[in-house]
Amino acid sequence: MSSATQTLTLEAFLRLPEIEASPAWELIDGEMVQKPMPTTHHSILQKRLVAVIDGAESPYEAFPELRCVLSQQSVVPDVAVILSQRVLSENSLVQGAPDWMIEILSPDQSTTKLIAKIQACLMEGTQLGWLLDSAEGVIMVFWSDRPLAMISGDTIVPVLPGIDLQITAKRIFDWLQPQSRV
Repeated sequence: MSSATQTLTLEAFLRLPEIEASPAWELIDGEMVQKPMPTTHHSILQKRLVAVIDGAESPYEAFPELRCVLSQQSVVPDVAVILSQRVLSENSLVQGAPDWMIEILSPDQSTTKLIAKIQACLMEGTQLGWLLDSAEGVIMVFWSDRPLAMISGDTIVPVLPGIDLQITAKRIFDWLQPQSRV
C-alpha cells in the first residue's frame, strides 16, 4: 500500500478528486492510504461473494468497493453489505459503517491494519466483519459483542440475521479452484 504522510481531516479528504481513482483511496486515522490493486484470486472471491449474498433472500445488498463514510474515517471495504433502504440516499456516499463488511487479504496487505479497519467499523455500527485469508483457508469473523471466531473447512460461516445464506469456508475458498467456478 502506498500512503501520503500528511494528516488529513475527513472533510478535506472527501474533497480530493483522486480518492475515487482505481484502486480507491481510504482515510484511516487521518492518513490517506491507497488500497492495493486486486489480484485475480481477490477479484474472484469478491465477485462470487457479492453474487451469493445478493442471491440470498434478504433486505440487504452487497457492493464491491463501496465508500462508507464514518465519523472520522472513509473506508472502502472489499464487500460492503448494507440494508437496502440505507443505500437509497440522495448522496452518493454511504453515511456510516456498513452493516457487514468483508475484507479479502491480499499478499501485500497487513493483516493487523485490516483488523484495525474492521474494528473501527464495528465501533461505528458494523454488526459483522469477515477477513478472508485464502493462503491459510481461514475466515476470521468479528462481532462487536463477542470474541473473534476462526472459521475453516466445512463450518458454516455466520452471516447477518435476516440473510438466508448458509455457506462454508471450504465452499468460499473452493471458488479459487478452476473446476469450482460454476
